[in-house]
Amino acid sequence: MNARVEREALPRPFTVLGHALRLLREAPEALPPHRGFVLPGSADREKPARLPPHELVAAVRAVLDPPPADSAALQARFARLGVRDHHCAPVAYVVAGLDVPPRQRTEALGLGRELARAGTTLPVVAAGVALLGRFGEAEDVETLSVLGLLRELTTPVVDALDRLDRVAAATVRLTTQVRHDALRPLVRALRAHDEEAVRDALTVMPAEPRFVPPWAARRIAEAVRLPGLLDRHRTDTALLASAGRLLVRAGSSRSRPGALLGHRDALALYDTVVDRAGLLPPTLDNHAMLLSLALDLSSGPAVLLGWAPGRREALLASLDERLARPRRSSATGTASGSGAESGSGAESGSGAESGSGAESGSGAESGSGEGERMRRLREGWIRRTRRRPFGPIPAGVPFRLVTVEGDPAEHVRVETRVLVDGRPLVPAHLPHGRAAGPESLLDDGGLAAGTEPHEVLLAEADCTEACCGALRVTIRREGDEVVWENWRRPDVPPGLRRAGSEPPDRRFDAVAYEAEVARAVADRRLAWPARTTARLIGAGLSEQPDLLTRWDARRGWINGDVEDPAVAVVTFSYLPGLAAGRPETAGGSLQFRWAIPDDGTPPEVQARAALERLGREDPKTYSRVCGGSREQAERLGFPWPDQE
Repeated sequence: MNARVEREALPRPFTVLGHALRLLREAPEALPPHRGFVLPGSADREKPARLPPHELVAAVRAVLDPPPADSAALQARFARLGVRDHHCAPVAYVVAGLDVPPRQRTEALGLGRELARAGTTLPVVAAGVALLGRFGEAEDVETLSVLGLLRELTTPVVDALDRLDRVAAATVRLTTQVRHDALRPLVRALRAHDEEAVRDALTVMPAEPRFVPPWAARRIAEAVRLPGLLDRHRTDTALLASAGRLLVRAGSSRSRPGALLGHRDALALYDTVVDRAGLLPPTLDNHAMLLSLALDLSSGPAVLLGWAPGRREALLASLDERLARPRRSSATGTASGSGAESGSGAESGSGAESGSGAESGSGAESGSGEGERMRRLREGWIRRTRRRPFGPIPAGVPFRLVTVEGDPAEHVRVETRVLVDGRPLVPAHLPHGRAAGPESLLDDGGLAAGTEPHEVLLAEADCTEACCGALRVTIRREGDEVVWENWRRPDVPPGLRRAGSEPPDRRFDAVAYEAEVARAVADRRLAWPARTTARLIGAGLSEQPDLLTRWDARRGWINGDVEDPAVAVVTFSYLPGLAAGRPETAGGSLQFRWAIPDDGTPPEVQARAALERLGREDPKTYSRVCGGSREQAERLGFPWPDQE
């Protein structure tokens, strides 16, 4: 904060900016708590709104036409309308979309500064923040950076700073939204503008997804100006490995893969990491990171970046060559294969891999039992996945399906990527959602085309469809063509959610389309064995539903475990009296979870054994309660989860 802003803000401590400065000075280490400072007197954000979101947006538009003369006038209008602190986001959205003629932009900038600096209520300041986002200059960045530390203003401020200063925007977002103490050293280094401390914090940063979600990976890369940092430290392999992991995480389908598409330096990072991959120690972490980058470059959101002709293909070729080289096992001092062609070599060694400090935080290569389990999971993934990003895709194919399984250390689910004219459909049109899995799109015939139209869920937002939408399409066959049409997303209040563009209707040659769907259905090599086991169990229960109903049970979700892909999960509901046709509905049902670890035998054998066990043993005796009510569980004699 420069002296001029201090002088303007401090004489008027009752302003929102003045309060923010005071909170910042008084905070330990000059850092806000998670989610940001709470402005004194802003408790009304807990009260219900007087207006529904759609009506609020329309009303705010009316209040701002014509623009108010000053902050006091706008505050009076907002008070009459009932605009409160928790309406800052829609207020900023409306202001950001106002039609301001070029001749009035100087006045709009002046009004924005007056509202942001002198406003005494959060909605008024939010309006000023939005005006500064549109018309502000470099001198407004520091004011915005302080206001962004307030909880209700973080999102409008980050949106504004994204237009003015990406580094400042990223720093504000990380300062207020980082959840884990493990990343606080990086935040402190960023706010202190200490490059060496930033570099140190990056190289020891925990690698687990729970510490660095996709949005944080992108913002970290922006805040530290990662391409320039790598250029200044060309021989730092720990920093290079951290950069690669951030790039993988930004494009992860685990949550909001569109984070990568918003990163302006993504192309430069791909170039640097892949071109220097030969400097990285040949460890399991680095091997998995490079393979993940290849998956993104071949069929993930990275395809949508603005590549120069042939550059993406050249990077894939370089990764193919790099991944074909053997890795070193520190436990034995011997070399092991990439895992794609040498099944025995992939399992050699005790699990701990040597290398730079970049490997220390992953948790996947420790000597613990959990580290050994994860090592084996990743080795198996490498064997199944090694050739997938590099397989030949015929040129000019308008419709292609690619089943992709991510690094198990990333905890991403298997997804079916739909490529139209070589470009992934989901991140292009729903950047905050994940593609559906092969179970619904392939195994259950979701993409099959018949004369009767049917709607298919291609992807759902990472929160829920009701919150941020989904991508749905209607599929039908018309003569010798398959038609994709009537794209649909549920309505959301304007300005409260950002959705991708709606795809155009498409027509595909029916013979080629059906051949591609059949190929993808048959190509189950990438599924974890436990997922295949779960699918076969589900198919068996469809043919023999009495295997569960005889035990007063009704099938539920059956799939691979989300957290542990080496475990098949069968869930079912228990309703006493169901088998006799007289279910007791008064207390509701209990939900049970049966976990079936992969024992190494073929999935067909494991599924048959599971079905046979259901035929002779009550599954409630070897499953655990996972839902329902504690009262019902106690009444029926089953321990509630937290009692075990």
